Amino acid sequence: MKTLEMLLREGTEILKTAEIGEARLDAWLLLEYITGKNRAYYYAHMDQEAEADQEKTYLELCRKRAEHIPLQHLTGTACFMGYDFYVDERVLVPRQDTEILVEEALNLLKKTEKPRILDMCTGSGCILLSILKEIPEAEGVGADLSEAALQVAEKNMKKLELDHRAVLVHSDLFSGEYFSETSGKTQKRYDMLVSNPPYIPTGEIKTLMDEVRTHDPYMALDGKEDGLYFYRKITEECRKYLNPGGWLAYEIGWDQGSAVTGIMENAGFEQVTVKKDLAGLDRVVLGQNPGTKIFA
Repeated sequence: MKTLEMLLREGTEILKTAEIGEARLDAWLLLEYITGKNRAYYYAHMDQEAEADQEKTYLELCRKRAEHIPLQHLTGTACFMGYDFYVDERVLVPRQDTEILVEEALNLLKKTEKPRILDMCTGSGCILLSILKEIPEAEGVGADLSEAALQVAEKNMKKLELDHRAVLVHSDLFSGEYFSETSGKTQKRYDMLVSNPPYIPTGEIKTLMDEVRTHDPYMALDGKEDGLYFYRKITEECRKYLNPGGWLAYEIGWDQGSAVTGIMENAGFEQVTVKKDLAGLDRVVLGQNPGTKIFA
């Protein structure tokens, strides 16, 4: 039987050999996941022998991580905005950069009473559901073309106890029945449309890191030829779904700020602004629908 220290050392070596960037950290996190013990426990009990089934499962997961399967796919959990989201190969793993989009959305919505949010290309639902958790009186709709992604979003919606304030819709952008005037439903308008759409140019997908290129869903990455397809399509149609003074908020690639700004300004949006992430790179573009201003 191996001690926890021996097991951690072996796991770290497996990941280092596979050139995993943060090998020791990932080895730690997988050991915590398997045993349910935190690091403070390990430091006090490193000479404790691991149980046989834990040892077997841990080393199996380390070998899978060595194949560049994302850590979050192995544990089924990604932390985003302080909440634990379920993730697997059906959705993009929520990333810290996307928290900038949520923080900007929250800042804009703070003066709106009972805001309604539309999250286009919702994926795991992390953007919409995080906003709803932070604004208890808010309601929202998450739309996605991928039925598989919506299954993950539904799991997160129920996990976070938001099924009374969120609706998930299968739709290719605005083409689904939910958004149709012939659906028999009164068409609602939103105070914000937020989206982290596919924005990687098709030709660049093959250059991405293995974890993304091989294990993230292709549909969630491919922004067509120049990466701007979904920004054009959403911006072109969204104003009829936004309240006057409502906001459109996008996550963008680091080099897309100028292009997306132009798309939004040409569509008539006002106060179009680019926000940077913690690395100083362009990450979010915001614009306001003309009309009576909801926000000061």
